[in-house]
Amino acid sequence: SPQSLVSYEGRDMSHNTTNINWPRKYDVLGVHISATDYEQAVATIIQAAQARDSAVVSLHAVHAVVTASGDPRMRSAVNQFELVAPDGQPVRWALNRLYGTGLRDRVYGPELTLRLCERAARDGVPIFLYGGASDELLDQLCENLLKKYPGLQIAGAYSPPFRPLTDDEDRAVVEQINASGAGLVFIGLGCPQQDFFAHEHKDRLHAVQVCVGAAFDFHAGRTPMAPVWMQRRGLEWLVRL
Repeated sequence: SPQSLVSYEGRDMSHNTTNINWPRKYDVLGVHISATDYEQAVATIIQAAQARDSAVVSLHAVHAVVTASGDPRMRSAVNQFELVAPDGQPVRWALNRLYGTGLRDRVYGPELTLRLCERAARDGVPIFLYGGASDELLDQLCENLLKKYPGLQIAGAYSPPFRPLTDDEDRAVVEQINASGAGLVFIGLGCPQQDFFAHEHKDRLHAVQVCVGAAFDFHAGRTPMAPVWMQRRGLEWLVRL
């Protein structure tokens, strides 16, 4: 109910190495959602990435909010993230209706991915891609991103196995990402796996982790996106169905 939704301002920033002014959050069904837009999100994330800040960004549509709301473990993890953007239109509508945030658009994971890559190419911030169903998908994704943004530095890419990593594998991945010099690590594992991965590694990776869901599949050309008019009306679920 609206009575249970309250503004949330207090966040544990003790693991941050720099003083980044992250967007304000609001409580939606117990999940702390950032009232932000593309411009603010990109600027803040790039600033943190340039500083190699150990931060986490996630993009939450209705499914992710509902999942986190009903899962105490996921909710606890997500509420420690620096930025949780309203990926779905209904999430943006909730922020506007309940808190008067005045957001004019959602922050869609695939679109944010492209905008971050554009800025990363311009500002010389290396990126790392973690996720995807196969090495072939990652190869195609890298090729497509480099065609679109020729100055983009892809420091590395890794498609993990469809099972939990062993301790040795996990340590090797952390070492690989940190040694790559990447300031941005895009995580494409889907919800909630990517959120748990980011939370477990947020103090070990010296970069901003950005959980972008299906963006890898979209930008690799494996899955078509919904028409823009359907996205704006909150009907993307219908296309996926």
